Amino acid sequence: MDLDYSDRVGEMIARVELFMKEHIYPRELEFWEFVDDAENQWQYPPWHADLKEKAKEAGIWNWFLNRDYEEFSPGLSNLEFAPIMERMARVPWAQEIFNCSAPDRGNMEVLARFGTPEQQDKWLQPLLAGEIRSAFSMTEPAVASSDAGNLETTIIRDGDEYVINGRKWFTSNAFNPLCKIFVVMGKTDPDAVRHKQFSMILVPKDTPGVILERPVRVYGGLHSPGGHAQVHYDNVRVPAENLILGEGRGFEIAQGRLGPGRFQYAMMFVGMASRCLELMCRRVEERDAFGEKLSQKTSIQHDIARSRCEIEQCRMLVLTAADRMDKYGPKEARDYISMVKIIAPKMALDVANRAIQAHGGMGFTQDTPLIHIYMMARTCQVADGPDEVHMSQLARRTIRDLF
Repeated sequence: MDLDYSDRVGEMIARVELFMKEHIYPRELEFWEFVDDAENQWQYPPWHADLKEKAKEAGIWNWFLNRDYEEFSPGLSNLEFAPIMERMARVPWAQEIFNCSAPDRGNMEVLARFGTPEQQDKWLQPLLAGEIRSAFSMTEPAVASSDAGNLETTIIRDGDEYVINGRKWFTSNAFNPLCKIFVVMGKTDPDAVRHKQFSMILVPKDTPGVILERPVRVYGGLHSPGGHAQVHYDNVRVPAENLILGEGRGFEIAQGRLGPGRFQYAMMFVGMASRCLELMCRRVEERDAFGEKLSQKTSIQHDIARSRCEIEQCRMLVLTAADRMDKYGPKEARDYISMVKIIAPKMALDVANRAIQAHGGMGFTQDTPLIHIYMMARTCQVADGPDEVHMSQLARRTIRDLF
């Protein structure tokens, strides 16, 4: 694995770092102040769209689509994109500025890989242009959705249409004013073998019968401007051509979507943890207590050293996962994908927690981004598959391979 950047990747990293310095860091807290204000619910700051245009004009746009996506891709490998993603993610909301944020990232990958030309023209192209946003609707409140075979939402063929019935929640981004399309997973054939029972279908948000029942609060917050919706699909009818890839292909699509997504999530947390460490170092150098700088306290020094070690360890593991995905594909890299899904959120959670502790009471306030990073890291120990599921799967494969 060659970790030296090519001239092209080095130049791309420099462009991202300059954009972050000039446009993102100065507004890092301003974004959270705006979206956390109840008067601005489901709205963007007035400067947000202009910042996206600046990123597009700078050519820092849609870089997450790796070279396997050919015409839609800037031609980067996963290994090449990893250090770029790390820098974009140092401020969590910045990913959208570069059109590289979830859930659009995964939905665009689905449409680029599995969509028909008509689906790509209607939905992928506006997503790539940043004109609209999307949501992914899989998790259900009534069943343990970590086992996707439990899903109860139905997608039933009726002539030239499919009829969708069921209830989902944690449909992230559904309240976003730019969100126009949902990717919905449900059961098309309950009598098929288990992994062939499920399909994915495109459902426009404004389709009759799509009911956003309530925003799901996470840690007491609404997470505007996109939120997390509980959605009722009440006899929702969409054209049959909205089905993605074909009936019974839902698990296949999900694996194609979630594998790369977990690697990207992991590198995202390396970036966020690096930002936490940077803020922690700055704070302890500026703050005095009991006659000396906080940076002179042994416990603080140990927290900083431990954090740096854990970030570097995680970074190397994620780069290894990216390299194996490039060389052998997601299936052959699945052990490493499971590892980074387990390790990265926990690492970022621990680093954020130490940074919060170093900031004292300020660490819990809106005056730093630390609490937002902490909440995202903790949430992702459950989102996209709980840690326990990944650990059990990894353990079974490890036992099989070693014995």
